[in-house]
Amino acid sequence: MSSNKPATSEKPKYFDLNINGIGYLNRVREVTPEGGTPFLSVTIAALRGSVDNVQHTYFDCVVSGEEAKDLARQLKPAVEADLKVLVGFHLSDLQAEAFIFKQGERSGEAGISLKSRLLRFQWVKVDGQAFPAVNNAVA
Repeated sequence: MSSNKPATSEKPKYFDLNINGIGYLNRVREVTPEGGTPFLSVTIAALRGSVDNVQHTYFDCVVSGEEAKDLARQLKPAVEADLKVLVGFHLSDLQAEAFIFKQGERSGEAGISLKSRLLRFQWVKVDGQAFPAVNNAVA
């Protein structure tokens, strides 16, 4: 006996872990993994804690939003010129990855790298000035 179930057009369901914050954009680079697909990567030094004692949390991000990719490429010269590039950001899919420091004073010690996907920039300031390519409100 066969069942005539109607075809479902349900979209896949996901649990999203989203992070919104403010931080400094660093290390804008194209990465070409051996035998893999090239991707755009950035590091964000997110700000947290009291304004009197700011702490930084570093996120290594694969840039996945098309507008974010375009903007990151536009901001690369400012980052490379050591200008302060402050961004409002939206990340997703946070994962922690353990590693061992290979050099420096922590050589041989375990560390954690926080990896995520950068979906979009909410706003951008370069050396305190609003970056014109971002249409969203500037903090």
